[in-house]
Amino acid sequence: MLEQNELKLDFKDVLIVPKTSQIKSRNDVVLNTSLKFSNTSFTWDGIPIMAANMDTIGTFEMAIELYKHKIFTCIHKHYSVTDWLNFYSNPNVDNNIFNYIAITCGITEKDLLLLSEIIDKLPQINFISLDVANGYTEDFMNSVKHIRQKYPTKIIIAGTVVTPEITKELILNGANIVRIGIGGGSVCTTRKKTGVGYPQLSAILECADAAHQVNGYIVSDGGCTCPGDFGKAFGAGADFVMIGGLLSGHKESGGNLIERDGQLFKQFYGMASQTAMDKYNNGKSNYKTDEGKTVLIPYKGPVENTILDILGGIRSTCTYVGAKHLYELHSKTTFIRVSQQLNNFFN
Repeated sequence: MLEQNELKLDFKDVLIVPKTSQIKSRNDVVLNTSLKFSNTSFTWDGIPIMAANMDTIGTFEMAIELYKHKIFTCIHKHYSVTDWLNFYSNPNVDNNIFNYIAITCGITEKDLLLLSEIIDKLPQINFISLDVANGYTEDFMNSVKHIRQKYPTKIIIAGTVVTPEITKELILNGANIVRIGIGGGSVCTTRKKTGVGYPQLSAILECADAAHQVNGYIVSDGGCTCPGDFGKAFGAGADFVMIGGLLSGHKESGGNLIERDGQLFKQFYGMASQTAMDKYNNGKSNYKTDEGKTVLIPYKGPVENTILDILGGIRSTCTYVGAKHLYELHSKTTFIRVSQQLNNFFN
């Protein structure tokens, strides 16, 4: 047994210290960020937030709305080739949207075949999200190598992991962006079922440093419960922040719309939940446990207001520390540990 005694931190454990600022208005803060990748001449420009590749979040409808803000969507892996072609032929879809979406793929033979078929039809897709719950297996590392060899100019998002050593190894073997986060999602029960995980803030701090040493990036995946958590994630060094739960329950979200006692709800569930396994895998195998839950979210309407609230919060974070550009936030952030973050007198 190996024991580490250093205390690891989550978003709830810290606050950001304000600093002298010359920014007069939140409107002066620039959230757009430009990122270059080592294997291609393509430069990505946008707001580095990603919608998660859950089938209730990473929908084509969500991508169309988020693209209006130059926000990224990882499209879930359960769309067919026909679905993708219908999306491409939609008159409301600007062809430039393909710079703001990723096709998600697992590592089974079936997954890789579907990936190949979709990219053959739509070669303008620049991003591949190679997604597994456990990014520590040799099979996953070999899959990253394989995808890099097959698609040398594509940008690969790979994960999930939480430690700097494997973050660096994934980048050295072909990943451009590594997903950081295990068990922190709002409908993820991995920590409860397995005891495995890592507090999200410490994972970002440690893995971002490792990734940047080898010209890679990270996306913080999970744990954001409010706009303030985005500022903390970017302040800790995240290059992108991925969200799921905060985008649930909207018009553009997947999931069934359900009416109960005159109120509308939308279903939201983890991709390792019993609901997802029943939907896509004919139920749960005897050797597995589900690692996600299913909840009903009060219907929120269009996602636009939620996005504006998140972006407004990030701009405010930047003004408090004097970061005129989002990319400056990391260098201007000082965290303090706290025993209480919020006044919850009125919940």
